[in-house]
Amino acid sequence: MISSNKSQYKLAELIIGLDATIKGDPNCLISGVCPIQQSQPGHITFLTNPLYRKYLPITQASAVILTEAEAVECTTNAVISRNPYYTYAKIATFFEEQSETFAGIHTTAAIGMDCQIHPTAVIGPNVVIGCQVKIGANVIIGAGSSIADYVEIDENSQLDANVTIYHKVKIGKRTCIASGAVIGSDGFGFANQKGVWHKVPQLGSVVVGDDVDIGANTTIDRGAVENTVIENGVKLDNLIQVGHNVKIGTNTIIAGCVAIAGSTVIGKNCMIGGATCFAGHITIGDNVMITGMTAVTKSIHEPGIYSSGIVGAVPNQEFRKNNARFHRLENLMQRVKTLEIALKEFSNRSASFESTPNVGCEAGLDENAQE
Repeated sequence: MISSNKSQYKLAELIIGLDATIKGDPNCLISGVCPIQQSQPGHITFLTNPLYRKYLPITQASAVILTEAEAVECTTNAVISRNPYYTYAKIATFFEEQSETFAGIHTTAAIGMDCQIHPTAVIGPNVVIGCQVKIGANVIIGAGSSIADYVEIDENSQLDANVTIYHKVKIGKRTCIASGAVIGSDGFGFANQKGVWHKVPQLGSVVVGDDVDIGANTTIDRGAVENTVIENGVKLDNLIQVGHNVKIGTNTIIAGCVAIAGSTVIGKNCMIGGATCFAGHITIGDNVMITGMTAVTKSIHEPGIYSSGIVGAVPNQEFRKNNARFHRLENLMQRVKTLEIALKEFSNRSASFESTPNVGCEAGLDENAQE
């Protein structure tokens, strides 16, 4: 069931509490949001990417969220903001459809012994909850989710359908976990004895902080001995693998398909591009940005932007030529070293020749002088 949001808002209502001003009619009615290139009357849009600036003079939207500099070319009502994308994010929540939920435990849910479930929590259909679980106020557990023994979920957090939380995991306040996520499964630990792999018990757990977002089908392994830790404000995209004993610092954001090997520490306020891979047991400092598809094999201690790998897609024939050249790189390097040595020897001989006196000529001059 969908809740009945208000159908229209005055432009002035939408910016209450935001650091934004209106250039135009504050009473203009807005009934939805739209992209600037497909704009329509009665809707609000935004401009942050200069590639879309060409649509600004012809927009049909009733209002545009943009910077003061961009507002000069705006032909309709303007919401002027120093951070238009953030302002859009806040305004868009007015038009977000929310499923209506009712506090309580669904009749098909299975609840273990000695659980503490706040009366305002929502436990959906076919949820399975183990023993001695603590669930705080206004927590929502989606249909089909599995919560193992001794788990703690703090207030106002939300688990979508079919989330799996293993035993002893702790989840903070206002954290959102999307469908298919698995939190607290065993880390990848095996010891080899005479060619046979033997599983190493994973005795730690996972601690997830406040205001964390965990995307669909993302997996976070429990620690081998210490806990895996996801600090406050971390945002994880879909399909991310977080290995055992990993620590991710406050307000770090990580895009999809990233793989983080065990015992890696990632600092605060980092930005990690999609499909980046981290070797294990390394440390990434605070305020580091890593571009997509980077292979991080060593620790990074200084803030900045780091990249690796092939830069952009090229035609296959060009790629194959470049790849063949790459495999000849070692041979080329040895040839260059040989040439450098030969050039140095030649330069030394030339310098030696120039600095040696011409004895014969000097003797001839002396003989001529005597005659």
